[in-house]
Amino acid sequence: MHPHMPLTVGDKIAVNAYLYPDQTAFVYTDERGEKKLTYSEFMARSRQLGSAWYKAGLRRQDRVSILAQNCMEYVEVYGAGELAGFITATVNWRLAAPEMEYIINDASPKVLVFEDIYTSIIESIKPRLKGVEKFVCIGKAPAWAEEYEKVLATGDDAGAPCRAQESDIAYLIYTSGTTGRPKGCILGQRETYNLGMSVAPTQHSTPADRCLLMMPFFHIGAKCIQLAQHHCGGTVYMQRGFDPEAVLKSIADNKITITHMAPVMAQLLFESPNILKYDVSSLHTLIYSAAPMPTPVLKKGLELWGDVFMQMYGQTEGIITGLWHHQHKPDGSAQDIERLGSVGQQFSGVELRLVDDNGNEVPQGQPGEVTYRTTAMFRGYWNNSAATIETLRDGWCHSGDIGKLDKEGFLYLVDRKKDMIISGGENIYSREVEEAVVQHPAVSECAVIGLPDEKWGEAVCAIVLLKPGRKATADELIKHTVTQIASYKKPKKIIFVDDIPKLASGKVNKVDLRKLHGDG
Repeated sequence: MHPHMPLTVGDKIAVNAYLYPDQTAFVYTDERGEKKLTYSEFMARSRQLGSAWYKAGLRRQDRVSILAQNCMEYVEVYGAGELAGFITATVNWRLAAPEMEYIINDASPKVLVFEDIYTSIIESIKPRLKGVEKFVCIGKAPAWAEEYEKVLATGDDAGAPCRAQESDIAYLIYTSGTTGRPKGCILGQRETYNLGMSVAPTQHSTPADRCLLMMPFFHIGAKCIQLAQHHCGGTVYMQRGFDPEAVLKSIADNKITITHMAPVMAQLLFESPNILKYDVSSLHTLIYSAAPMPTPVLKKGLELWGDVFMQMYGQTEGIITGLWHHQHKPDGSAQDIERLGSVGQQFSGVELRLVDDNGNEVPQGQPGEVTYRTTAMFRGYWNNSAATIETLRDGWCHSGDIGKLDKEGFLYLVDRKKDMIISGGENIYSREVEEAVVQHPAVSECAVIGLPDEKWGEAVCAIVLLKPGRKATADELIKHTVTQIASYKKPKKIIFVDDIPKLASGKVNKVDLRKLHGDG
């Protein structure tokens, strides 16, 4: 086989270092300034770190967990595993200490890398972290941990003696935990390489492109876009988190061509008072994912920035569909406008079916569970064979999402299977009600849940965040929704809030909403 034929994500790192040694792979910016790594430097530091892990006793397919916000060290930990065959297990820094403890123990890493801002949390759970043999701190290390750079310096330039195989597990990325404890998605080297290869052309990546990422790297979204950008030898700019002004400034200053964000981030960006101050003409692709974009937000974005939008729909388990640039037509036909509310058509290489509770394919236009199979999806859940069997049936991944397909295969999401409201014997899909409420000019965000109701079984409740300076009454919003959807679907109750809780992916946290408001 050709020595530069990539089989794993690690092979792709080596190919890029060979083809584009002096091209910038990563640029990381925070309040302390800017760090850069060329492709050759990225491979060198990743190899050295892999050697350090090997000297510390790790062998191929052992785990390294990381608890950190976006930083250069994060991608180096990924790189070391991608090259040497260690499994990188990510930890969501937004979780509470007991939740972090559960995830770390579930992954059972030999090494735990953490940022110094999380020292007190790790110290509090450290006695109960069963398998961790080595604690490595990014920044100022406590007495019981080692400093990241000092550990890196113990590694050899040649890298670890082991090398990732195509059949290896690359990552354990944990789900959001919307339906119980987070589950570790097993993502393989082969499938992850295929993922980057399939997404790259859809986001129009080339070696000349510059991609800005601010979504957290413990989540599949940012990792997927980074893999796609590096599949083509382009540059990735990283920010520690999301700040609308910083995003606009980076796009203008660095001539960013591609970026990725959750719809709630895009909404905050388009509401920024300084949005017209910056030259964003370099941008050709804004990928939005994690949730459908409310159509008023999407239309505003199209007016401001033109034909740059691309939607990706998927989950940690796999990427499923996309609504491409040319399909965003706010001034097109009624059908074009309707399709702005869809999540697009299946990706190349993805088979898609909507099925009923018995696994039978539903007729076109009827709601059914989104199931799919692809060469780029997960292999199962770590330490959870019951959930794996439930989700992967006959080779098909059951997403837990309910959707409808139109005659050309455009997919419309109507709800999570477990979020569907049954009121008076009728199925009511929260997404449909949310879209109706958010069409009101005073509404910024809306999330719909079902409340227990003695008469109807469940009653529709809309949690509403109004736009700054705007007013609306509950009666006004309920009357408005009846102009958009059938009367039986209208909210029976409106709750006005100052904030709607989100998961790290940008999705609404309906578990928290039910805890806050579910007792009615």
